[in-house]
Amino acid sequence: MTTTAPPGTGPRTGPDTPRADGSRRTGRQRCPGAPRSGLVFVLPFLLLFVLFLVWPVVQGLWMSFTDSSLALRDTAFVGFDNYAEAFGDPDVWSSLGNTLFFTAVTSVPLVLVALAMALLVHSGIAGQWAWRLAFFAPYLLPVTVVTLIWSWLYQPDLGFANQLLTALGMGPVGWLADESVAMWSIAALTVWWTVGFNFLLYLAALQSLPTTFDEAAALDGAGAWRRLWSITLPQLRRTTALVAMLQILASLKVFDQIYILTKGGPGGSTRPILEYVYDVGFTGYRLGYASAVSYLFFALIVVVSLVQLRLFRRED
Repeated sequence: MTTTAPPGTGPRTGPDTPRADGSRRTGRQRCPGAPRSGLVFVLPFLLLFVLFLVWPVVQGLWMSFTDSSLALRDTAFVGFDNYAEAFGDPDVWSSLGNTLFFTAVTSVPLVLVALAMALLVHSGIAGQWAWRLAFFAPYLLPVTVVTLIWSWLYQPDLGFANQLLTALGMGPVGWLADESVAMWSIAALTVWWTVGFNFLLYLAALQSLPTTFDEAAALDGAGAWRRLWSITLPQLRRTTALVAMLQILASLKVFDQIYILTKGGPGGSTRPILEYVYDVGFTGYRLGYASAVSYLFFALIVVVSLVQLRLFRRED
């Protein structure tokens, strides 16, 4: 007599079924030749990361405790002497002051001007493609092209800026030769050059905002300015925090346009801290001291970043 086992009571053939030799199958079957972990996939990146970032950071930190020099082959350990010298070096403080001044005079307009441009484009003004191109195109230019253009504009005799002042009945200005004007001139160049990136961030944020609140306020009789101040700007708070943080960090690391235009002059009035590190390390050949100054500046950037994060989190 033949009987049929009810469903679910027959012999199991799942992953835990015993084999003929007494072993048991496992739930996961590995394909032949398959990697045993994801480490194989990230190993190329880890090698490059260690080679070009971790090792230079560690080597530079060690170098800051030595008297390493490009002119001398022998290196001696000097402890914290380089750091003590940096704290007492007036050139360090003056270049750091120039960096902080540049950061202050560029960060605010680079946030406000970018926001104004994004609101203008988002308002639906005619010629959208032309406005977007005009606002974002300077950001695509390399620093050498930007400094070349503005060096022509700042020419003392034939430059457009002084020609305009002369046409208005005013005297010429030494845009890059006057210590009281040179940093402001570089700040204007930087705002024109880099504001396009912040404009793009604000425009993307505006286009992603929900329109229900604005439409409801318009139905209730709120004007355009009231909707801007009470609805649009509060919704852009996170974007403003992001733009402000990125801009402050970028301004603290200024080097290229100043070095190409003025080499830190006149009289060191525009020399930022990174240019001082470059001058000390590659002109004065004091790599150990330059490393110490650079790590002090790195610590300052870390502190500024942590303070910004704490403030933005508290606002949220």
